[in-house]
Amino acid sequence: MSEAGNVIAFERVMQRFAGSTEPALKAVSLQIARGEFVAVVGPSGSGKSSLLRLVNRLADPSSGIVRVEGTPTVERDPVILRRSIGYVFQGVGLFPHMTVAENIGTTPRLLQWKPDRIENRVRTLLELVRLPQEFAGRMPAQLSGGERQRVGVARAIAAEPKIVLMDEPFGALDPLTRDALGRDYRELHDKLGLTSVMITHDMTEALLLADRIVVLQGGHIVEQGRPHDLMRGAKHSYVRELLQTPQRQAEKLAALVAGPA
Repeated sequence: MSEAGNVIAFERVMQRFAGSTEPALKAVSLQIARGEFVAVVGPSGSGKSSLLRLVNRLADPSSGIVRVEGTPTVERDPVILRRSIGYVFQGVGLFPHMTVAENIGTTPRLLQWKPDRIENRVRTLLELVRLPQEFAGRMPAQLSGGERQRVGVARAIAAEPKIVLMDEPFGALDPLTRDALGRDYRELHDKLGLTSVMITHDMTEALLLADRIVVLQGGHIVEQGRPHDLMRGAKHSYVRELLQTPQRQAEKLAALVAGPA
């Protein structure tokens, strides 16, 4: 992967929190290419959220360098940087006193887009996330969990970012809604040419959506690779353990489809 093609790069990044005996991240190096969809998987406390928060300067590394578009994040104004990066998280966090249209237009308004441009963008985004246009005037309380999450995705990409960060974006949803939203987001990722980094506890979700899976354990990257390659020959014992459930599910489904012997 060429240096020029990397949109996000971690260079021997250490992240240590005050009062903690162990660093959250330990000399992590990782490159994410333009247009790539990367899923970061690992147990609670493995450093997944810490990794994501470094990209948009919700935190700064204790040592090492995090680069976005080639520039160290610590040299970027955090407010400007965050407005250039989409962010989707579990629970969405829509402003309850704002309509759907107002929620989606939050970042464009901060960037001082003209009202007619924002209105056009809201219409386009509702179509992209498969919500009816009449939803523009609704309040978040009038929406289902899946509908709110779709609005959250629309809000994240409203200002036309090239990078989208997602922290367990579909984790609180029922399986059918989660599957539909995952597939729809993957389609958006490809259509808009996004670079996406998604944290998930669900290895099956990572296998189905991502171009590459990065597995963290104890603040280290223990293994990474394309879903196909990991399924065929994961080297680390913890990664093989993570893959047992989707492999078992796939075998059972194949047996059910095949029917009685």
